[in-house]
Amino acid sequence: MRTYRNRTAVLVSAATAALALSLTACGGDDGGTKSAGPTDRTASAASSTSTTPVAQSGDKEQGGETQSGGEGAAEQSGGKSQGQGASQQGGGQGESAQSGSDSGTKATKAGTPLCTAKGLKITAERQDGPPYTHLTLSAKNTSGASCEMKEYPHIHFLDNARGIVPPVAKSKPASPVILEPGQSAYVAVRMSEGGRKENTETVKEFTVTLKANGGGMAVVKSPVAEGLSVNPQKWATGYWTTELRNGADEF
Repeated sequence: MRTYRNRTAVLVSAATAALALSLTACGGDDGGTKSAGPTDRTASAASSTSTTPVAQSGDKEQGGETQSGGEGAAEQSGGKSQGQGASQQGGGQGESAQSGSDSGTKATKAGTPLCTAKGLKITAERQDGPPYTHLTLSAKNTSGASCEMKEYPHIHFLDNARGIVPPVAKSKPASPVILEPGQSAYVAVRMSEGGRKENTETVKEFTVTLKANGGGMAVVKSPVAEGLSVNPQKWATGYWTTELRNGADEF
């Protein structure tokens, strides 16, 4: 009986020791697990912390890009304003230049001297066929400079007592007649109506006075040897023009 009890006591002691070892092992495992837990959280926190600054850095960079974009917009807006300003300034200069050009043209026209009889070669030529009722006067600029022909010629076919040939109003040109060197001005002149019973007189030469141009007179010879038949009741003259016009110079 004593031997059995001793064995039983030994077994109980062994079991107790084993249980203690088991509990100790379990306690170590729990401690390891618990110690591992904070380590994992610390690592996770570290990971989270290390990630967060990157995101913030990214946000700052994005913010920098936005700010840079704003500056770019400002620069672009400034560029547009400067461009518009330059365009307006350029337009103003263009208008000024155009205005100056127009003024220069007017000044040139206003400053053009009047043609004189001395600087012109005036000739006559009959128009159409028989009966010869119309004459064309030509005045060629031989002065070597530009000059202006004003109004109409004062033509004396006969003596001064017969008066000058009257002008036809519809022949008056709308703009000044400027002759360049070598250029001619023309006038249509009606001498008669060509009727058989018409009372006409023959002239072999006549005078042309440039009264509107300040005077000066030229003697023009008849283009034909037999002379020109004129009728003081029917004669008429047009205005100086650079070319004879349909309608305006038909009378």
